[in-house]
Amino acid sequence: MQGVNRAIMHDMQILKKQNVQTSVSKVECYVCGKGLEDGHSITAKTLPNGTVLFCDVHYSLQ
Repeated sequence: MQGVNRAIMHDMQILKKQNVQTSVSKVECYVCGKGLEDGHSITAKTLPNGTVLFCDVHYSLQ
């Protein structure tokens, strides 16, 4: 979806002073490579060889 901004917010409380490391990666379908910016929802599925992500089209085929 061109021109649409999406954001994920994470509210986190840290009781002790410590360094927190985080990372982020692009979320896209394992089959077609489409993601949120293309208007699809993404769902993670755990398979015997690991966790993969599917868009709403390909998740329903699993």
